[in-house]
Amino acid sequence: MNDHHSPAAAPSDPISSAVARLAGAAATGTPCAPVRELIGSTDLDAAYEVQRRLAEARSATGARVAGAKIGLTAPVVQQQFGVFQPDFGVLFDDMVYAHTQPLPLGRFLQPRAEGEIAFVLGRDIVRPGAGVADVLRATEFVLPAIEIVDSRIAGWDLSITDTVADNASSGAVVLGTTPYALTGRDLARVGMTLQRDGEPVAFGAGHACLGSPVVAVAWLARELIARGRPLREGDVVMSGALGPMVPVTGPGRFRLALDGLGEVEAVIDAAAETAGKEKTQ
Repeated sequence: MNDHHSPAAAPSDPISSAVARLAGAAATGTPCAPVRELIGSTDLDAAYEVQRRLAEARSATGARVAGAKIGLTAPVVQQQFGVFQPDFGVLFDDMVYAHTQPLPLGRFLQPRAEGEIAFVLGRDIVRPGAGVADVLRATEFVLPAIEIVDSRIAGWDLSITDTVADNASSGAVVLGTTPYALTGRDLARVGMTLQRDGEPVAFGAGHACLGSPVVAVAWLARELIARGRPLREGDVVMSGALGPMVPVTGPGRFRLALDGLGEVEAVIDAAAETAGKEKTQ
């Protein structure tokens, strides 16, 4: 595979080399070799440093942080990759789409769709050791959401460090437009059906997401507090897949229905203008 080293990335600096490789893949639209070849397959701190540098570069070009996403929560997704622990990435404003707003197929390299519940926070979560009560108090409302996950790593050949470095294999998110309060709702019991062009292609439930999406967001809150960048008021948090990922093989419509939480539709459009593949990084 092509190895996108920049002239400034010395071979003795594996983190810089990994940053250059992933940035090159995003910029050219050509998937790259796994970065575990550079940073190893177990060093999460190195992987999150790669992610941080790539996110910093995006922020420097004007992208605004809109929240965070959790990956690898559902057992069926963990089994798809052989990675058995969750991770997280950064959501940027130009990754967030609304119900039925066309998503340009050309901005993605190897897209897949999954159904989730998005949390929108009404207050910061900053207390060390934050738990489910903190998440419930901080959540202003939830929305049905479809995540279009993507990978800059060729063939989705991932270890945990590959997906972490690659911003938790992020692509874009599509949010529903009707907010739902959490009061009296057991998100663990929410059933999910994901359709493509009217045909059911994936099923799942809230309990697949670390027992409950609320538990997943509490895990994320603690991780981000520990890393000095806690969740803030207004953040959108994608809480993790409720069922298996489905390949996006071309233009089409994905519709997610969540029991008691409405529906959302992602429109994958080959004709929509692409703002640049690097925006999925």
